[in-house]
Amino acid sequence: QVQLVESGGGLVQAGGSLILSCVASGSIFSINTMGWYRQAPGNQREFIATITRGGSTNYADSVKGRFTISRDNAKNTVYLQMNSLKPGDSAVYYCSAEVVLTTRSITNYWGQGTQVTVSS
Repeated sequence: QVQLVESGGGLVQAGGSLILSCVASGSIFSINTMGWYRQAPGNQREFIATITRGGSTNYADSVKGRFTISRDNAKNTVYLQMNSLKPGDSAVYYCSAEVVLTTRSITNYWGQGTQVTVSS
């Protein structure tokens, strides 16, 4: 019913920047909170940042001051600007969205993930 597609991952040197995008499509009436999470090998998926439809944001302490989440409600898209990247930021990054479907039911969806690798 709904697909989330991330893009923008890749290989970057420490100190560099990347911007991730995630576009939601399908039977969408509206989208409440959108967010980014990441999972490194052998680790659990961890919270990075969320943004409400109204633009209120919340960040993990590990990325505060370096990452910025934003969204374009008209395009059903969420972004993650990542600056001052560190090798420890290497992971698969996933977007999530709490979607109000055209049926008015609410379901949380996840993207397929995009790999971010930061070299030292």
